[in-house]
Parts: sequence; structure tokens; C-alpha cells
Amino acid sequence: MRYRPIRRNSEFGRVYARGKSYVNPALVLYVLKTRGRNTRVGLTATKKIGHAVQRNRARRVMKAAIDEHLDHNIGGYDLIFVARGMTPKLKSWQLSSVVAKLFAQAGLPDKAKRLDAKPPATVPPARKQKPESRA
Repeated sequence: MRYRPIRRNSEFGRVYARGKSYVNPALVLYVLKTRGRNTRVGLTATKKIGHAVQRNRARRVMKAAIDEHLDHNIGGYDLIFVARGMTPKLKSWQLSSVVAKLFAQAGLPDKAKRLDAKPPATVPPARKQKPESRA
């Protein structure tokens, strides 16, 4: 991880109250510009998502998608990613495109779009070609 976590409830509340939100059917992003140099990230998945297995999967998929796009030197931001109902059903490469759209809406720099960036680790799986059977 290249960012510090947001852990305290009061810190989450401050970002919810003062930050700007960007909504997608799969994910919600709250952004608050801070005076510090470090970017802090909070991940939440409520019980509306499902039981513990689904909530943990949602957080795990969000972490994978965020690591692809979040650069460590973007300045002082507090970011909160909130999972929605379809988040645990998505693959990390699908959620990665959602994160890219939310970063573009928020005006945040995207590490994946830099010219010197390496290709993402999670890409859509290639479809296997079935050999044609001759009858």
C-alpha cells in the first residue's frame, strides 16, 4: 500500500461532511483536499453489501483496483471508497475501470494513464478460442 489508512470514525465523518462525492452504481468516492502531504484512504462496506465474506471480498477488490490507479505523490487528499451492492460481484479489472472514471470525475491524477506506467496487473481475461469441429 502506498497510502495511509483512515481508521477513526471522526475522520470518516469529516470526509463525509466536508468532502465531495462521486457516485457510480458500483462504487462511491468521497474526496477531501487536506493540508498534509500524504494521501489517506478509507474503505467501507456496510452490512447492506452482505455477510462478512461479501464485505471482505468487496474491500479486497477495491484495494486491487485502487492500487492500480492511486499514485503515492498526488498530494494531500483523504479518499473514502464506499462499496455498493454490486461491488462484491465484480472482478477487480471491472472495478478498475470504475475507479478510473471516478478519478477522472474528481480531477485526481491517474497512475494508469501516465505514459511511463507499466500495464495493469489485472486485465480482462482473454477469451479462449474453441477449436472448430468438422462434422
